[in-house]
Amino acid sequence: MRPARALIDLAALRHNYRLARQRHGGRALAVVKANAYGHGAVACARALAAEADGFAVAFLEEALELRAAGITQPILLLEGVFAASELDAVLRHELWTVVHHEEQLRMIEATPLARPLTVWLKVNSGMNRAGFLPEAIDAAWQRLSASGKAGEITLMSHFARADEPQVITTAEQVARFDAATAHLPGARSLANSAALLGWPQAHRDWARPGILLYGADPLPDEGHGLQPVMTLESAVMAVREIAEGAPLGYGARFVAPRPTRVGLVALGYADGYPRVVPDGTPVAVDEIRTRIIGRVSMDMLTVDLTDLPEAGIGSRVELWGRNIPVNRVAAAAGTIAYELLCNVKRVRFEYLG
Repeated sequence: MRPARALIDLAALRHNYRLARQRHGGRALAVVKANAYGHGAVACARALAAEADGFAVAFLEEALELRAAGITQPILLLEGVFAASELDAVLRHELWTVVHHEEQLRMIEATPLARPLTVWLKVNSGMNRAGFLPEAIDAAWQRLSASGKAGEITLMSHFARADEPQVITTAEQVARFDAATAHLPGARSLANSAALLGWPQAHRDWARPGILLYGADPLPDEGHGLQPVMTLESAVMAVREIAEGAPLGYGARFVAPRPTRVGLVALGYADGYPRVVPDGTPVAVDEIRTRIIGRVSMDMLTVDLTDLPEAGIGSRVELWGRNIPVNRVAAAAGTIAYELLCNVKRVRFEYLG
């Protein structure tokens, strides 16, 4: 059996949720959209079901997968509905829905409903991606209330730069949200992962932790006690010696500066590891840090074993996890941990704890 696998530590997931709830106070929706950021939505939701206040997904189909798996907690649709016909399923499966633009509001007003919806009404406080402008939020709230189609209405917004603690944009968005909604009743939700950890002034009734649940710190200092949930690993499948000056791999990007012992690893970009990482990107072989050399291939990559004489065929190779933070690999690839975690595929998933 090919040794490439993703180990998912569900005890670490629960630790991270508890940390988030403790840091924020109030209630917290565990965000499990995009297949729980690549970790497996059903398995992660089941692992959190005994203590999570609720869950958040992107759209209806993701919520229905959780309901079919026996998840009974509240589930919020962060993108809301795409057609009026979905509103019946929202009610039937006891889901909550975001309303963030005029057409969604009109759908609710025009659709006969068996009972009122639980609505999260989104304010565009400055990200300018989704939500009603501050000057329009009062009218939207009044229309929802007057329609008789909305029961509880929670007010929410989303931050554009909460992962940049030195930038005042988040504080400006909080002030804009508060000014626009000060006279409206109902619970509030502002804090995503970065705001939960770095912006206490954004803490309200509900938090929405996402990436932090999976142990990737959204802030630069990475000092918040998060535990990595996914370990992406494989094993050395072959070893060869190349001479000083010998090229390695596609494009001959790496040329050996000395006699070099090369480990061939059974994992590549078809498994979700980024092809673009440069030579020197860290990996751990038998828990000792070394580096990638040569371009990542579709099914394989190569690592430097020159200074690891004990390593050989069968040696465990960690691409990210407890020894190699996923943020370090993401930085080497010029991207973010979210993308790397969401892209993992084809490998075997094994759940622990």
